[in-house]
Amino acid sequence: MALRKRDIAPAEDYGFFGPDSVAWKVWGYPTSLTIGFSRAVVVEELDPNLVASVDRTQDIYRRPKTRYDRTIHYFALVAFGDSRTTARAADVLVKVHSKAIGTEPYGGGRYDANDPDSQLWILVTGWHSVLKAYEMYGPGKLSAAEEAQYWAECARAAELQTCDPDDVPRSRAELHAYYERMRPQMSGSPIAQRAMKHLMDVSQLADDLPAVLRPARWVIGRLFRAGVIATLPHWMRQMGDVTQPRAMDLLARPVLRTTFALLSVSKRLQLRILGLLSPSTVPVVAPVLLGVPPASPELLTPTQAQERYGYDRPAEAHLAWRAKQHDKVFGRGEAPSDDGLVESEPVLGAR
Repeated sequence: MALRKRDIAPAEDYGFFGPDSVAWKVWGYPTSLTIGFSRAVVVEELDPNLVASVDRTQDIYRRPKTRYDRTIHYFALVAFGDSRTTARAADVLVKVHSKAIGTEPYGGGRYDANDPDSQLWILVTGWHSVLKAYEMYGPGKLSAAEEAQYWAECARAAELQTCDPDDVPRSRAELHAYYERMRPQMSGSPIAQRAMKHLMDVSQLADDLPAVLRPARWVIGRLFRAGVIATLPHWMRQMGDVTQPRAMDLLARPVLRTTFALLSVSKRLQLRILGLLSPSTVPVVAPVLLGVPPASPELLTPTQAQERYGYDRPAEAHLAWRAKQHDKVFGRGEAPSDDGLVESEPVLGAR
């Protein structure tokens, strides 16, 4: 059944960006929550500490649909969600990440998903991936002023994570410098390569299609994968062992650019496709795509929302709880508590 505008529940407010933001312009294009999102989670795996936490739970392999749904839901909340819901989600995510701690299997050091450096890597690679997909398969590069505003808005989003907003790159040159600093710390370990290849396979999210549509699923999956790889610099491809012929790079761009241009014409079709990939995200994105105004036109910063709704800054949130998790894992050699995951279900969806 088609989604009707009158059936869409309006958001409480405009959240942290709003209709005049460059974030809405870029994140609202159909490249963002498809190729852009996939690229983001693929690139994240090059951080040896982050991929160690991913590999430890095996969730991306055991329950790929729900993991994809919950992660894309949070990405969309930050970009489009109202201030109250998003501040709550960011707060509970600190508790979720408190479970993602342990010993990195190759270097032997301790990892913690709440570590500011890992959180900065997630933020920067996420926002850059969405922008990269927009540039390659969407309308093209932003103006200099728009790009400066985009990275300023990325720094605003950093207030929802444990990293320091001052560490966020504010220009393309600063972004390149950040990657050069991080490159020696990245690793194409066996677990990273396995995770990267797995996360590019979107066909696993549509394994319940009728038999007659399965060939189309295979074709779309191959093109999607080629499109993600084409956005990666060669050093990332080599680390992840996800190389492909130059001909595939050249083919992906015009085909995907045309596909996304056609999709951009129909907001309802975009929502139907999003519903296949991430059902829980549709209520977050639908008001923005269909032009349903919020109950209040108010815009807040994340810090203002945290103060208003009674949440600590993420870097200072749930410190006692995080200390207990560390004691369980590193002190007593026990598995961390799942309480944060359970608490997240009403916010981010069922596990």
